[in-house]
Amino acid sequence: MRIRACSFAGLCGIAALLFAADERSYTGWSDYLGGPDSAQYSGLKQINKSNVSQLQVAWSYPTGDKNSYDFNPVIVDGVMYVQAKNNSIVALDAATGREIWVHPNNTRAITARGVNYWESKDRSDRRLLYCVDNNLVAIDARTGQSIPSFGENGRSDLRVGFDRDPKTLTRIQNNTPGRVFENLIILGSAASGEYDTSSPGIIRAFDVKTGKLAWVFHTIPHPGEFGYDTWPQDAWKTVGGDQNWSEMTLDDKRGIVYVPLASPNYDFYGGDRKGQNLFGNCLLALDARTGKRLWHFQFVHHDLWDYDTPAAPKLLTVRHDGKMVDAVAQPTKMGFLFVFDRVTGAPLWPIEERAVPKSDVPGEESWPTQPFPTKPPPFARQKFSADELNPFIPEAERASLRDKILSARNEGLYTPPSLRGSIQMPGHNGGGNWGGSAVDPSAGLLYVESKELPTFLKLDTRPPRTGPPNGPAIYSQNCAGCHGADRAGQAGAIPALTDITTRLTADQIKSVVQSGQGRMPGFSQLTPRELDALVAYLAMPGTASPPPSGRSFAALIPLADPAATPQRYWSPIDFLLASNRLSAIGPPWSQLTAYDLNTGTIKWQVPLGEVTALAADGHTDTGSHWPRGGLIATAGGLLLAATTSDRKFRAYDKDTGKVIWETSIAEASEGVPAVYEVGGREYIVLCVATGNGIMGGPSAQKAGAYVAYALPEKR
Repeated sequence: MRIRACSFAGLCGIAALLFAADERSYTGWSDYLGGPDSAQYSGLKQINKSNVSQLQVAWSYPTGDKNSYDFNPVIVDGVMYVQAKNNSIVALDAATGREIWVHPNNTRAITARGVNYWESKDRSDRRLLYCVDNNLVAIDARTGQSIPSFGENGRSDLRVGFDRDPKTLTRIQNNTPGRVFENLIILGSAASGEYDTSSPGIIRAFDVKTGKLAWVFHTIPHPGEFGYDTWPQDAWKTVGGDQNWSEMTLDDKRGIVYVPLASPNYDFYGGDRKGQNLFGNCLLALDARTGKRLWHFQFVHHDLWDYDTPAAPKLLTVRHDGKMVDAVAQPTKMGFLFVFDRVTGAPLWPIEERAVPKSDVPGEESWPTQPFPTKPPPFARQKFSADELNPFIPEAERASLRDKILSARNEGLYTPPSLRGSIQMPGHNGGGNWGGSAVDPSAGLLYVESKELPTFLKLDTRPPRTGPPNGPAIYSQNCAGCHGADRAGQAGAIPALTDITTRLTADQIKSVVQSGQGRMPGFSQLTPRELDALVAYLAMPGTASPPPSGRSFAALIPLADPAATPQRYWSPIDFLLASNRLSAIGPPWSQLTAYDLNTGTIKWQVPLGEVTALAADGHTDTGSHWPRGGLIATAGGLLLAATTSDRKFRAYDKDTGKVIWETSIAEASEGVPAVYEVGGREYIVLCVATGNGIMGGPSAQKAGAYVAYALPEKR
C-alpha cells in the first residue's frame, strides 16, 4: 500500500506559488540555524577548501561560569547575541568579542539553544524574544533592557491556551527559540516530563509587540477537529505529549511553518491511548498567520519507541521528474529521510505502509503498519544482531550482552517493547537529532550527522505503592537514569547529587524536581510526600540503598482498563553499553551522510569523528561516541561540525566527506556554529561549553567560551 500526505482544501491555488530556490544571499546569521528556513548554510566563500587549514582563533569570550551551554549565536549589524554568565543574554562586538551589554536572567529555566530576533520595518524597534520561567520575554536588542509594554511588565505567560489548569503545568517552555513571522512569534512547548501526567503539546503564536496570544493549534485534537477520532474519546483532557520541543522551520515567502512533533505520552506503552494518535510524530504544515492545518504526515503511528522528530525540517529546491520542485526534507530518529513537496505535502518518492511486528503486551494495541520511504535509503543501521557486537568491549562482557540480545524480541526497526525485553536500533537516542543537518538549498544537497545507540526496552509490572513513600525507590525510578545509581552524575555534563543538600535547601530541591531546570525535565507527577522522601534520601542516602539501576529511568503508566488488576507498566531505558562506556554494537557509532535529493541517493557516508583512546591505537574510523549538536555547510565547499567525546572541531570537504582541517577544543560542543562577516572578514563562531557532552566520560569541566575562528588578517 502506498500513501500520501493529507492535504488541505484549495491547495491548487497555493500550489501556483511554486518558485525556484529563494534568492536570499545566505550571507548573514540573524536567526536560529542561520535563517527561518533552518538551512544551516552560509553563502560566504572567503573561508574555503583551499585555505581552511589556515584558520586561527580570532577572539574568545568566556561564559563566566561552569554551566553547560549549547547556544547558536545570532549576529545582526555586527552585534552577536549569546547566552553566558548564569544564563544571561549577552551582546558582543562580533569582530572582537568585546562585551557590549548583559541582560541577567538569574534562572536555569530558559530557552537554551538560541534566541529570536525581530525588527520593525523602519528598524526603529528591534527586539530579542526568548522564554524564561514559563514566560515569553522581550528585550531591546540595542540596550538589553526589558520592554515593559510587552505582556505584563515585559513578560507574557506561556501557560495560556492549554485548556488545563495552569497550576498543573509546571514546565511547558521550549529549549529552542521558535520562529518569527511578520509580527508573530510561533512557539512549541516542552513536557514537564515524558509521562502520562505531562502537558499536551500545542503550537501557538504570540504578537511580538504586545505579547498577546494570536492563535493556537491543538496537537491532540479537540472534539470536531481533524484527527479527534484517532484517539480515545476526550483524550485531549488527560493525555500529554505530541509536542514540538525541538525545532521548526518557516517558509517566509509562502507563510507556511513546518512543525515536527514528538510522541504521545507515555513513550513506551500506549494501552491508554489506543489509536493512530494524530498528530503525534507528525510533520505539520501550518498557515503561519492563522495556525490552520495545511497538510501533515505521520512518521510513526501509535508510537511505542519514543521516535519523536527532533530535527528541523529542511527546505531546498530539487530537480524531480524533470521539474524544479521546492521540497521539505525531514530526518528522523529511525534513520529515515522523508522528502515532500513543501506546498502539497505529496512525497517525492513513494512511501509504503508495511506490516510490522505486533505487541504481545496485555492491553496494548500496536499499529499494524508503519511508513517506509522507498527513496532515499536510510542513513543509519536499523537492525542489531548478536553477530555485530563491538570488538572493543571487554571479552568478559561479550557473552552476557550476546545472551541479552538473543533472549530479547529483535525483529527489526519497529520491534515493540515487550515483557521479555526488546532491542531497539538505531535507538530512541539515535538517528538524526536537533541541529544535526544542513543543506545546500539550491543544489538539492542535504547533509545529516547521526548516531547509532541500540537500546534494550523491557516493560515490567509492579503493584501499586502502599505505605509511606520509599525515597531510594523514587530516586531509582526518576533520577538514577541520568545522575547514576551512585548519584555521581556525569562530570561536565550531568551534575552530581552527592552533596546536593549542602548546596540547595529542601524547598529548592523540590522546586527543581517538580519544574525542571535547564535541560532537566520536571517530574510533576511526584506527590509532596514523595518529594519529601526523595529529599530525605538525598540528605542521608546511607540509611537505605536504591535498587540497582544503570543508565535508565522509569515511569508509571496506568492500564487502559480501570477494572483490571491495578498493576502498572514501566520501562527502564537501558542503553546497551559496556563497562568502558562504548556501545554494544560495533562501529561506526556516528556518521556524516551526504544526500543528492535530485536523485534520492547517498553521495557519500563517512564516520563522524573518533574515540580518543581508540584513535591513539590507530582506530580512527569508529565515529565519535554520543555526538549531538551542530552541522553547517558553506558555499566555500565546507561542512563544519564539532564532536563531543573527542573534543574536536572539523572541516570536511563537502564533495567527498574527507577531513581537510581539524582543531582541538577545550570542552565539548553541542551547539550549532554560526558563520558571518564583519568588515569584509569572515568568521566562524562556536559555543564550546558543554563539558564532555550529554553522555561523555568523566572530566572536570572548565568554564566554557564562545570561540571565533578566521583567516589571518592581511598586513
